[in-house]
Amino acid sequence: MTRLNLHKLTKRYRGKTEPALDDLSLEVESGSLTALLGPSGCGKTTTMKLIAGLLEPTLGDILFDGRSILGVAPERRGAVMVFQNYLLFPYMTVAENVGFGLKMRRVDRATIDRRVAEMLELVRLPGLEDRRPKELSGGQQQRVALARALIVLPKLLLLDEPLSNLDAHLRFEMRDLIRDIQRQMGITTVFVTHDQEEAVVLADKVALIFDGRLQQYDAPTAFYETPVTRRIAAFFGGVNFFQGRRNRKQFDCAIGTFSAPRSAIADQPGILSIRPEDVRLAEAGAANSVAGRIHSHVYVGTHTRLRVSVSGGHEVCVVTDAEVMKTHKPGDPVTLRFPEEKLWVLPPDALVEPTAAHREDTRFGVTKTKGCR
Repeated sequence: MTRLNLHKLTKRYRGKTEPALDDLSLEVESGSLTALLGPSGCGKTTTMKLIAGLLEPTLGDILFDGRSILGVAPERRGAVMVFQNYLLFPYMTVAENVGFGLKMRRVDRATIDRRVAEMLELVRLPGLEDRRPKELSGGQQQRVALARALIVLPKLLLLDEPLSNLDAHLRFEMRDLIRDIQRQMGITTVFVTHDQEEAVVLADKVALIFDGRLQQYDAPTAFYETPVTRRIAAFFGGVNFFQGRRNRKQFDCAIGTFSAPRSAIADQPGILSIRPEDVRLAEAGAANSVAGRIHSHVYVGTHTRLRVSVSGGHEVCVVTDAEVMKTHKPGDPVTLRFPEEKLWVLPPDALVEPTAAHREDTRFGVTKTKGCR
């Protein structure tokens, strides 16, 4: 198992004014599974290629177990990368693809055959040794690529968008497989993804990157419960944001006054946030509640999304039980309760770069939600 440290890592490409990666530092614990998450072009794949040795950093350092590996050839670093498009050799059989790394290390044939059989058993592809890549499904090709990487017992396993080419059913299956294998072998693993759900399900920790800069490096739950900016909260599905002022354990804004003990700020202006699934339908007069009227609802199979108009023309997005559609319809009055333990106050600088789904109310400074996703 290997501990990975990235220290003030910066990468500038020739001809570009902005760095692809800017002063990124993080520590990946030995034996853990870490996600590099962010939108397209944010720098996550650049980070992985720097770790693998396929690119050289402009500034900064990369350390395996406290030792710099800059200047060490890619094939000598002990980091193996599984690419998004698998890159299997089409003219080789499955067994030859999986055993290729050991063959290059001049391992004897009997050992290669034994290790290939073990790896195919591990990735749940026994008996497919003689097939060619073109005879395999996308999910099977992904497993072969994974087996080919694992057979050399790498210090570090790097996965570039490992599930992006698979349909929904296969993605669920491969998530479980990757997690099971990683836990069984204890290999320090870093994977790149743009999918929040994928990162949350697989990773022990998530490194969220925007515009080449690390925004938050935390356990998956923190991105939902205690995001450090509004942009991060929005990236993870937050749509309810209300600007106002924190006053001790209360928060005053245009739609009401709420008890809000959990906060990233002291007594000062800030933004009250609550996730749609944490808003509750309640009886009139309930604590931490606001009166409203259902504007619209959308049935999503396992749940219903409500848009509720509240005071001042603002809207709150609510995700609730699917059965609500049988008892509530557009135009009905409702009371929304904001559970105190589910409220989170963000710092005022979180107002920068509002999403297209929001606009600013200059009188109260409240972000008005046009609709919920």
